[in-house]
Order: sequence, then C-alpha cells, then structure tokens
Amino acid sequence: MTRASRKVQHSLTTRHWSDLVARDRRSLPVHFRKSDFAFRLSCRRFLQYVVLIISFWNLLIGVQEYYISGSNVLLPALIEELDFPPASAIWPSTSLSLAVTSTLLIFGRLTDMFGGYAVYIGGAAWLTISSILCGISQSWLMLVVFRALQGLGLAAFLPSGVMVLGKTYRPGPRKNFVFSLYGACAALGFFVGIFFSGLCSQYLTWRWYFFIGAILSAITTLSSIFFVPRDYKETRKQGAQMDWAGCTLSVSGTVLFVFAIAYSSYAPEGWRTPYIPVCFILGALLIIAMVYVEGWVAKNPLLPGDIFAVKYMKPLAIALLFLYGSLGVFFLYAVLYMSEFMGATPFQMVAWSVPMALGGLIICCIGGLIFHRVSGTILLIISSLGYIGSGLFFAVAPQGANYWAFVFPAMICGTIGIDISFNLANIFITTNMPKSKQGLAGALINCTLHLGIAVMLGFADIVHIETMEYAGMRGSYKAVFWFEVGLAVVGLLVVAGFVRVKEARSELTVDEREALAREAVLRQHSAQA
Repeated sequence: MTRASRKVQHSLTTRHWSDLVARDRRSLPVHFRKSDFAFRLSCRRFLQYVVLIISFWNLLIGVQEYYISGSNVLLPALIEELDFPPASAIWPSTSLSLAVTSTLLIFGRLTDMFGGYAVYIGGAAWLTISSILCGISQSWLMLVVFRALQGLGLAAFLPSGVMVLGKTYRPGPRKNFVFSLYGACAALGFFVGIFFSGLCSQYLTWRWYFFIGAILSAITTLSSIFFVPRDYKETRKQGAQMDWAGCTLSVSGTVLFVFAIAYSSYAPEGWRTPYIPVCFILGALLIIAMVYVEGWVAKNPLLPGDIFAVKYMKPLAIALLFLYGSLGVFFLYAVLYMSEFMGATPFQMVAWSVPMALGGLIICCIGGLIFHRVSGTILLIISSLGYIGSGLFFAVAPQGANYWAFVFPAMICGTIGIDISFNLANIFITTNMPKSKQGLAGALINCTLHLGIAVMLGFADIVHIETMEYAGMRGSYKAVFWFEVGLAVVGLLVVAGFVRVKEARSELTVDEREALAREAVLRQHSAQA
C-alpha cells in the first residue's frame, strides 16, 4: 500500500469511521454490495439462518471438544484394558493435538484454495471414519495411531469452519453473537464428551465413546452437505496456491520437536538418550528453516509475514500459546488428580464438571452482548485470571479436599479462562484478516490452541516425572499444577503489558477499508490532474 493510500485509510479510520459504517449500503463499492451476504440478512432471516444453518455445523465444533475432554476421563479405562505402558499414557491426548498442530496450516491453505465447504465436509467425513477405527482398536498403539488420524479430520474442519463464519458476518454485534454461539457449542461439546466418557467407562465399554462420537460426526456431516454455504467458485478466483516446502518443513519440524519434549521423561536415560536431543535439535532446525523459507523464499507462504503485521497480533499469539497450554495441562491432570486422590468415579467426574459446561454456555451467551461494549484487553485479563485460578485451587488443595471449596471454583475459573479468550481471539483475528485469508486465520487460531496443548503437556509431564522421586505422586501432581499457574501468569503478563484490543464494534471489513482507500486515492489523483 502506498504512503498516500495509508494516509487516506488513516483519515477514514480516525475521522469518518462512524459515518462510513452508518452510511447507506449504496455507498460501498459495487462488488461488496453484490457479495456481502450479511448485509442482505434481515433480522428475521438472520435468526432463521442462525437456527437452521449455524446450529448444524457448529455441532461439529462441539464434537472437537467432545474428543478432547472425554478422552481424559476415559484414560484410566484405556490404560487398564489396552495395557498402556507408562511412557505412552499421555499419547492418546498428545497424538491428536500433535496431528492437528502439524497440519492445521496446510488445511488452512487448502481452505483458501478450494473454499470452506469442500474442506469442511471432507474433514467431518474423515473424522467419522477415524472415530470408528478408534472404537475397534485392539492395542494401545492402534488407538494412538487412529487418534492421530482423528486429528487430521479436526485440522480440516476447524479453519474451514472459522472461514465460513469470518466471511459471512461483518464486524459488530451480529458477528459477536454468532461467534458466541460457536463458543457455546464448544462448551456443550465439552460436557457431552465428559458425560458419554463417564457413561461408557462405568456402564458400557470405552469403545462406545468413539462410536457415539462417530454417530454425532456422521449426522453433522450429512446435515452440513445441505446447509453449509458453498463457496468453491468464489474462492478459486483468489488464486491461492499450495506451498509444498512449507508443508514439508512444518509437519516434520513440529512432529520431531513435540515428540522430543513429550517422550523425554520416559526415554531410558531421559535427555541423555541419544535420539531425544537429536529429534529436538533436528525439529528446531526444521522449524527455523520453515521460518526462513516462509519469510524470504516462498512465493505463496503457508504463514505469510503480513498476518503478524496486524497490530498486537504477535503478543496476542504468544499469550494465547501459554494460556491454551495451561488449559491442556488443567484438563488432563485435574481428571487424573480427581480420580487418583479424590476417589472420583467416572460419573462423579461428569457431575463435578457440570459447572464448567454450564458456565461456558452462560459466558458465551453474555459475550455476544458485551464484546462490543467492553475493552477486549480487560476481558483478556479477566480470562487470564481465570486460567490462573483453575490451577491454583488444585495446587493448594489439601489431602481430602472438599469439592465445593476447591474443585467447584476451579471449574468456574477454567470456563472463564477458555470461553472468553477463545471467542475474543476468533473475533479479533477474523476481523483483521481479508476474505482471501480467512482460512489462514482459522488455522492460526486453532494451531495456537493445539500447539500450546501439545508442547506444554510435554513439559508438564517432565515436571511430573522429575518431581515424583522426592515429592511423591501427589506432590508431583501439585508441582504440575504450579507449573500450570506459571504458564497462565506468563500469559497474563503478556496480555497486560503488550496487548491492546478494543471493543468488537461494527466496522468496515478489511477488504472494504482497502477498497475505499484505493477509491479515495484515485479520486485524489483525478482531482489533481
């Protein structure tokens, strides 16, 4: 963008912003008037659209949380029946997050190439198939492999789902409301996952947990075929291309790096085992090479540098990496602590997690009403305090701790943390990306989430193993919860010191601001001529 264009855009932003937003639809460029679906929705049609369409494919977002939350409750039954070795106990969770993390950018690019509809349907169908395979697994290794295949399905529909939302709705209350529904479905899926995992563990078999998930995925896949908007032709006009070098480097580098961290505690000699530092160093070098290729070599990079040119994007991504990482640690070790030291049965854990699910639904519904009224920075600080509280209550819980005094407030804090930050991140990133990069925006959001979970779970396992010898089993769990608190504190400091997110108000989209700036520059040049 030229200096004159930036100057005009800044003028539009600072002096005439509210006038442009309130101006009649006809004042916008013709191609926006023809393609912007959100402008053509009346209030009644908007509600119909939300109920009949968004509800169907947002159910699949709930399926994501179903597989993340429920698998942790299911872990004791899996360890017993499939004879999991101690070194592999974290891999049902880690393999899924690792597969999602390493392929999200690839599927984000495929979404920008072929549209959200095709990638979304394909990912949902693949998730159905891989869930059935998980249910028929005969060994722990088969289950870990098929969980990784589930991760590919999640990696496909996550960025494509965010793309459909980001392209359909303009910045403002409507978009806030729809993204709040998005978060509410995640909270509902979290509870449904815990409920069915507890039910299957105690009364059926763990296999039915995956079969039920396959049924939910199949229903949503068939529904989405008819109700998700088709965007193939529109997307192909943008001319996005795949970056094969970036694909190779990102997948291989991420897998090796996370494997070294996650497996180091169980290697025969820890970090002195030769293949651990080799995998770690090689993975780090490949990630560095990917950064170089993406920044200075690739013509169509998977992760273009201009995405981080958005103001406050870098510190926000760093903060979310630590906050989401603390969430993954909390989900896994809270379940293990309640099972091993509080004597909770699977169904008791279901009941104990109800406040987190209900709190998530309430927060998501309220969020649609306040996101355009309250500063995003303030809400992110509140969210960070929630992450801190979730681990702190478990860290200070005494022997024989009471549920209402420690577990209940920890669950409330956990839902305050994840539901506020996830919705705000979705709104902020999609609002600041043009339509041509909405798939990338969705990939970045979810890549941060799953990368944080995969990496920080590996470090948490190191803390657990290294402190067990002198602190005992319960003391090592306490150390892990203090580690979780430390991660959340780092996220809070980054948010408070470096992130400034304003209210999510009604504004022009990125494409409209750039188009108006170009038109203003042309008019200025014509006047001078």
